Amino acid sequence: MYHALTHATILEMQAMMTFDAQDMLNAGNTMKEAQAICQKFRKKSTVADSFNNLVHRQNLEHFTEEEIHAEVCYAECLLQRAALTFLQDENMVSFIKGGIKVRNSYQTYRELDSLIQSPNYVKGKNYLHFEGGVKLGVGAFNLTLSMFPTRILRLLEFVGFSGSKEYGLLQLQEGALMYSFRSVLCTMLLLCYHTFMTFVLGTGKGNVEEAEKLLKPYLARYPKGAIFLFFAGRIETIKGNIDTAVRRFEECCEAQQHWKQFHHMCYWELMWCFTYKRQWKVAYFYADLLSKENNWSKVTYIYMKAAYLSMFGPDDHRPFGDNEVELFRTVPSLKLKIAGKSLPTEKFAIRKSRRYLPSNPVPLPVPALLFSVHAPVDFAFGAHVSKSHPVGQQKEAFQEMMYIWNGYAVIGKHPDLTEGMLQTLTEAEAALERSPATELLADDQCLVKLLKGLCLKHLGKISEAEDHFIYIHLNERKIKYDHYLIPNALLELAVLYMDHGRREEGVKLLERAKCKSERKVLYRDFRAPQTGTVCCRTLDFCTKVQFGVNTALSCIYCPLGSFSNSALSRECME
Repeated sequence: MYHALTHATILEMQAMMTFDAQDMLNAGNTMKEAQAICQKFRKKSTVADSFNNLVHRQNLEHFTEEEIHAEVCYAECLLQRAALTFLQDENMVSFIKGGIKVRNSYQTYRELDSLIQSPNYVKGKNYLHFEGGVKLGVGAFNLTLSMFPTRILRLLEFVGFSGSKEYGLLQLQEGALMYSFRSVLCTMLLLCYHTFMTFVLGTGKGNVEEAEKLLKPYLARYPKGAIFLFFAGRIETIKGNIDTAVRRFEECCEAQQHWKQFHHMCYWELMWCFTYKRQWKVAYFYADLLSKENNWSKVTYIYMKAAYLSMFGPDDHRPFGDNEVELFRTVPSLKLKIAGKSLPTEKFAIRKSRRYLPSNPVPLPVPALLFSVHAPVDFAFGAHVSKSHPVGQQKEAFQEMMYIWNGYAVIGKHPDLTEGMLQTLTEAEAALERSPATELLADDQCLVKLLKGLCLKHLGKISEAEDHFIYIHLNERKIKYDHYLIPNALLELAVLYMDHGRREEGVKLLERAKCKSERKVLYRDFRAPQTGTVCCRTLDFCTKVQFGVNTALSCIYCPLGSFSNSALSRECME
């Protein structure tokens, strides 16, 4: 069982890295075979037993050790097959099939967890591997479910799902400390949570201490282990040690050559490291490598290539004859869907890139530091772009994407890097004031204010940062499309207040930020102004805002009691 499951898991990891259709098919078939092997070792049940299990919970206390191991392996196979189902097909039937697999896996893990808690549970010879598998599944489910937005979580609870972040973390921590077959998987899940999920979705404060504690024994035992070197680099990035992080990622690439796709994870991190250092050519190099070698998100890679190209100076050589406007215009055609849904970062990049589709595009803001007005060609009609919208005015694109990934929390640890970004943004602001007015001017000005506010906060200029965040709130009605700026500005202002002892004001702003992020907005499609088409959509990255709000609230000790979702709901209704 374990041999078949391990082999299938390795193939699935490879398929996840390549996104190749044949790799996914091979992984799916192998996982199906592994599931069939697990089925052979599961306890045989009669028709009467099956009917009884529909009414009463299955009694696992009478299972043999082999049978309970088969149950946990079977649940793991179901979960991994569901993940492949979501990636392979986008139709509703496949989505439902995948959902059924996930629910069956969840129910099995719950029953196995209840068995471990039962006073009648008898530990077998290989109980550590069994309990490690249960803790991995239960911990992963609880942690994942706890991160869903409240409205989705209510729906999932209706169909039998529930999740607790604390219980999930506890299960994974216990699983990581056990000397079991799955202890390293529990460790990697925790490392992903502490170095990615809490950092990107939270307030930019990953749990570095816990991550280092988890990683230390593995790095000592496997100093050339690629995956451990990768997490070591990620930890150094969060700590703001950019040069050390670069060395770690380069060591990771040198450690193995078999899985080229694993290098791509390092390329992504290296791209951001050189972005923080404002070395645009090197960052472009890694974005170009990703766009040519990796299939995870072509939209994001091409968008970032265009953004970095726009940062080049007027005398800089443009590699491969690439042009930023042409690249921006190709972005919408590269959209990827997973489980029938587009990725939030891709939707954001596509919406931003659509500013370049008209023959007379409205560029993204430009920093005057690297301002360059070329004689660009309008690729749609073969005509020159209007001089009132120079192509050089796209150089703010990477800054916005950098905010999404909480990059300002990284450069905030280095005053020199922060000062450099602030200078770039100040000159972008001046360029906007000189440029002709467009319907997107207020959106661009508010974006620059938000990013400048973050730089000022990290430089200790609290009053100026506060003014910049408040500016966005005061100009809320002028924003046409980038409505996500409003809850994000409220969130940043709330965190600023709480960091400086203004807790009550901060909590009120968090409540408002959460409410703003849950609302849908109406907007006119600027690609077809003559039709007056009105669209309705949720805010970009509303889940990120809600996760950030919950993270900020969880850091507050309130003697009057905790702030629950119900309290936030009452505030929204007023």
